[in-house]
Amino acid sequence: MYKNLTPHQITVASALSTSLLTGVCYLIIIATQIAPFSWIVFLAIIFLTGIISYFVNIFFLEKYIYRKVKLIYKIIHKSKVAVQDDTEIKLSENVLEKVEDEVSRWMESQRKEIQSLKNLEKYRRNFLGNISHELKTPIFSIQGYIHTLLDGGLEDKNINYEYLERAANNVERLQTIVEDLEIIARLENETMVLDIQNFDIKGLVIETIGDLEMTAKAKNIELCFKEGADKGFIVEADRENIRQVLTNLMVNSIKYGRDGGKTKIGFYDMNDYILVEVADNGIGINDKHLNHVFDRFYRVDKSRSRNQGGSGLGLSIVKHIIEAHKQTITVRSTKGVGSTFGFTLAKGSGNS
Repeated sequence: MYKNLTPHQITVASALSTSLLTGVCYLIIIATQIAPFSWIVFLAIIFLTGIISYFVNIFFLEKYIYRKVKLIYKIIHKSKVAVQDDTEIKLSENVLEKVEDEVSRWMESQRKEIQSLKNLEKYRRNFLGNISHELKTPIFSIQGYIHTLLDGGLEDKNINYEYLERAANNVERLQTIVEDLEIIARLENETMVLDIQNFDIKGLVIETIGDLEMTAKAKNIELCFKEGADKGFIVEADRENIRQVLTNLMVNSIKYGRDGGKTKIGFYDMNDYILVEVADNGIGINDKHLNHVFDRFYRVDKSRSRNQGGSGLGLSIVKHIIEAHKQTITVRSTKGVGSTFGFTLAKGSGNS
């Protein structure tokens, strides 16, 4: 009951208590001196005492609360919490409860910010470790081949061309990593301008399948459409960026697909969106890895992944491109059964 009183109510209660106490003292004085009692004097004393007590209490209470609360708000304001520095103190409100709530929200905001900074620091350490490891492998390979050639291998026709070719392949791998990092940096900094247009997503998938036909045949994997995907849909997106998304997902399915397996592409009408799915019947992914497959340089099977080539940034680029379109991408997978990646695109004009 009392904890919810406002400063104004506290001042009124204090003034009334002081007035009544003064009245009691007046009655005691009258009783001991056996003096005539006057109702006018009695009421006047109570009234004047109450008025004086009210204004004195409210003056000091307002000064006290104003100074203390103002200090708290300044501390919060300096900590970059959205609190105005010229906050008005209203004694008719429960100021202390309001401040307590404000401080609680400020503490929660600080806790979240600290946790976010810890997560970013952990991510930074992991990222530096991963990128140094990814770059170290091709650099050491190039170094080994070049030193071998300089030490006399250049004159050996049995190895000179082969070693130069291997060094060139590792240089290309380094270039791929750098280019992929540049793409992610532009997407994260929002400096990449998206060329949004309407196009048929099925037509783009057909082109992508054609581009990867030889790669898929080399792994004895068939790229095809799911049943019911005979109808095309017009989507609104950056065509070339979505081509890269489809390419990365299909290449990923080819790398980890089974010999004689299939990669199927499907489309689903989701009212305002089109869901595109790329599903394979490959080796699948353990549940513990699913939350990290879009992380930079994250590899489910590190040794096998590096043997397959690539920068380790393909799925991370896919995620950034889809998020740049303000859309979502998900993955579901079962170990030994296969994986399905699905992403949404906004519907374009021209859909029936």
